[in-house]
Amino acid sequence: MATTGTDMSRMREMNQLSIVSALRGNPPSTVTELAGRAGLSRPAVDVLVQGLVADGWAEVEEPKASSVVGRPARRYRFRATAGHVLGIDIGVHKILVVLSDLEGHLVRTVRSPADPGAAPEARLAAVDRVIDEVLHGAGMAPADIWAVTVGVTGPVDGSGRTSLSSPLPGWSEADPAAHLAARFSCPVQVENDCKLAAVAERWTGVAQDADDIVYLLAGLRTGAGLILDGTLRRGHGGAAGEIGALKAVRWLSAPDHLQSCPGVPATAAPGDAAAWVFQAARDGDRNARTAVRRYTRDLAVGVAALVLALDPQVVVYGGGFSRSADVVLGPLHRELTKHCLRLPELRASTLGDESVALGAVRLALDEVDRRLLSDALAAPTAPRR
Repeated sequence: MATTGTDMSRMREMNQLSIVSALRGNPPSTVTELAGRAGLSRPAVDVLVQGLVADGWAEVEEPKASSVVGRPARRYRFRATAGHVLGIDIGVHKILVVLSDLEGHLVRTVRSPADPGAAPEARLAAVDRVIDEVLHGAGMAPADIWAVTVGVTGPVDGSGRTSLSSPLPGWSEADPAAHLAARFSCPVQVENDCKLAAVAERWTGVAQDADDIVYLLAGLRTGAGLILDGTLRRGHGGAAGEIGALKAVRWLSAPDHLQSCPGVPATAAPGDAAAWVFQAARDGDRNARTAVRRYTRDLAVGVAALVLALDPQVVVYGGGFSRSADVVLGPLHRELTKHCLRLPELRASTLGDESVALGAVRLALDEVDRRLLSDALAAPTAPRR
């Protein structure tokens, strides 16, 4: 069968993509090393990588001085600054925007406090201001962004809305994807914050070695994100992991044990009250230890249900309360032992309150990869020489 020019052109594109894949996530590589990774001949790779350099996908790392006789082999690296992505966390109390290059290196991070009672229009306007600050600080425009992912509280349906429930006032009527699509020409996706935090833990957190993960967002609100067989699970309507909606699970009332602990200053805000109790428990206060034990008892009911249903390798304790994991994980382990046939490993998140935004960055990078492999991305602007 004769091979057409179109076939040859497509074959070249696919071979170039294989070189891009061989470059990404690896240290600067020689043509020989790239040929071995891509399964192509060295002469073919030599031609292909020169084309990638010309198109702006790759760049040359000039050889350093060497004591070895002869000129060192030229090395190539993926041009991570060919494009950038945004990860956005729209929370109850904060807005966090993270700018990343195509290798996941964070370029700029800006956070701003948010009014818990703000209407959707005011909250989205605040998001716009933080985005403007990030882009201006990096010397970029919306056209320089290749993908945007937004994390929000509440289950997210296929349209990017939180139509089932959300603690944000009026947010079930908000459409953050449409709002951001008015200023960005790239894909914009919206995802639940717990799910994004789970993605972040597997990408760059404490669960990088696990494929089956339950992420527990623990704070004044309790939620869960699920990764099974290495894949984020959303469920048919985006509500996978929302076990706290079942009142018998007691997640809704679990933080009340901390806020009602005897000795908590009457003027303390809910989050400050919890921090006071955790510190008092560290110091040996009997009432505080009782409050923590009751909190973990209620928390364990939902965690045990997820563990029995999913049999994960790891349960990650994250969210605002993860800073006090040292006084929570012990009692939680003891409670889970009462309910679970097999106890997974319990790990405390180290990502702090950036986990949702980092997970958003990872999903945005995955979207870039998908479009790259489907040939939906044009060559970037080549770097200035």
